[in-house]
Amino acid sequence: MNSSKFVAIITGIFSILLAIAYLLLVQIIDFRGEMKPAPISEAEQPVSIVTPFYTNN
Repeated sequence: MNSSKFVAIITGIFSILLAIAYLLLVQIIDFRGEMKPAPISEAEQPVSIVTPFYTNN
């Protein structure tokens, strides 16, 4: 067996193992349940300033 064929086989095995590990990781993350949105901090909310409207009668 020449070295290029050996490298191709090792690379293929590594690729398959990486794909299986990725699929397992995705399944574990998906198993945790429904994704919830991140909490919104009060400091990041826009501030509105209301000023009274004065008229000179």
